[in-house]
Amino acid sequence: MIPINKPIIGEEEIEAVVKVMRNGPITNALGAGPMVTQFEKNYAKFAGVKHAVAVNTGTAALHMAVASMDVKHGDEVILPSFTFVATAEAVVLAGCKPIFADIDPETYCLSAVAAKKALTKKTKAILPVDLYGFPADTNAIREIANEKDLTIVEDAAQAHGAERDGKPAGAFADAACWSLYASKNMTTGEGGVVTTDGDEIFETLRMVRTHGERAKYASEMLGNNYRMPEIEAAIGNVQLSKLPSFVAKRRANAKRLTEILSKSDRLKLPKAPKSGHHSWYLYTVRLINGTESERNKLLEEL
Repeated sequence: MIPINKPIIGEEEIEAVVKVMRNGPITNALGAGPMVTQFEKNYAKFAGVKHAVAVNTGTAALHMAVASMDVKHGDEVILPSFTFVATAEAVVLAGCKPIFADIDPETYCLSAVAAKKALTKKTKAILPVDLYGFPADTNAIREIANEKDLTIVEDAAQAHGAERDGKPAGAFADAACWSLYASKNMTTGEGGVVTTDGDEIFETLRMVRTHGERAKYASEMLGNNYRMPEIEAAIGNVQLSKLPSFVAKRRANAKRLTEILSKSDRLKLPKAPKSGHHSWYLYTVRLINGTESERNKLLEEL
């Protein structure tokens, strides 16, 4: 069996963890220890934004970001009907109602046209997903959001190293959420990050991350315990430095797969539009004119 998502961990990550274990601190009460702070600076630079807030899971990042957008109970958030359950969970946990819209069949990402059709007076935000590693058309979605005074929270959990319209994934969103789970293009074991250019959003995110506290034992709003441990951040700093090489290898593998599989007339292969660069978290194919039983048979054989 060949694993499709095996973490690439080297001696550098092990040494970074041991250093934290020996010297401390292991964590920080406000979630802002030296390793976490360094990782946030590094990740913000990588994402091309002013701020990054590190947390303990990608799901926490999503929930925290939606909750930080001044939403009220019953507000509607538009998201794609084809995504992992965490996207919808974050909306519901924030007290909002998920409104599902269709995807672009070429990219598997939220269709801007479908998102616009799903708008109502209760719509508060749009939550596009960069599925399989290609950014959604957030430039077009940004135009819709600006016209209707909506916020954009981008689920970039699978899009580390991806670009669209000359910008890194997440660049057109008010906040972008990234997963650092073990299967992702880079990992901290578990973990997540929220990136943003908004100063006020950044301050709110930091408080939501740790019980609504701006200072220790001084809760100013409803929050949670979403802190990233120092050990995870130490791994993240090393992994982030390796990410460009990881993504380059994925692109080379995707190119090779396309060259081989394009010989078949039964498969619709994934492709990155000319407007961007895929991070190739997954290479996903569709069976052309195939029945469900044929598809399942192919899956079993593979």
